[in-house]
Amino acid sequence: MKERMNIDAAEPGIYKAMNAAEKEMAGFTIEKKLAELIKLRTSQINGCGYCVNYHAGDARKAGETEQRVYAISAWWETPFYTEAERAALKLAEEVTNIKEAGLREETFQNARKYFSEQEIAQLIFITTVTNSWNRIAISMHMVAA
Repeated sequence: MKERMNIDAAEPGIYKAMNAAEKEMAGFTIEKKLAELIKLRTSQINGCGYCVNYHAGDARKAGETEQRVYAISAWWETPFYTEAERAALKLAEEVTNIKEAGLREETFQNARKYFSEQEIAQLIFITTVTNSWNRIAISMHMVAA
């Protein structure tokens, strides 16, 4: 597949806005490894090969193990993730698939067991920004390198 166009060259303000969101996330209290797992899982759900490749690499750089990177597509079937991580991943999946059932109350309340309101807001923002990046990359046929 060939990249359709360079969206940054066409409209630099888009990447400027997206990079501002990334800068904001860099200051979050959510652990970097968890943030990268959320970005990776969100990208898998959306089918963004470019982003899956990118976030798998970032997860490894953040100290994530190969086993957990590979197993993230079936996190609920493995013992490799903590209960807090499971709550965050479930929340991210429901936010990504928002049209299916929204963010269910049960999922939200479970996340509250492990995360403050500020951290839940951060988890939702990380997921939402990743969904935006996924849609840009998929629409432009960005190619993983």
